[in-house]
Amino acid sequence: MQASIQWVGGVAFDAKSESGHQVTMDGSPAYGGENRGARPMELILLGLGGCAAFDIVTILKKARQEVTDVRCELKAERADEIPAVFTKIHLHFTVVGHGVKDKQVEKAIHLSADKYCSASRMLSQGGVEITHSFEVVEDATAAQSV
Repeated sequence: MQASIQWVGGVAFDAKSESGHQVTMDGSPAYGGENRGARPMELILLGLGGCAAFDIVTILKKARQEVTDVRCELKAERADEIPAVFTKIHLHFTVVGHGVKDKQVEKAIHLSADKYCSASRMLSQGGVEITHSFEVVEDATAAQSV
């Protein structure tokens, strides 16, 4: 995997992934930034959420769960000293669908955290305490169409 970073002035950078996607990163105004993009640490948090949500959707589909939406809300704590690494991250999943079983969601979360999500494994092995919670919401529109 490869990526490139190009300084675009101040403390802003354009990042381009090997797959051709681009994202702008910028620091907060307190550090000379102009708020033109996400902070680099925010992108790490977004990557973790995306990786885990990808796993959850994939695992639940393979388990033949009728999922119509998956959301992941993340809350992170960082060390007070430099480097201000993540110390704790909590992921809360909201899984929407028709007849989705709690046990299947719980299993999917554990498989993601313990086996499949590279970001989660990397961060937890680096000392970040990662916790999870979830809720299953019945999709009224899916129930009506069945």
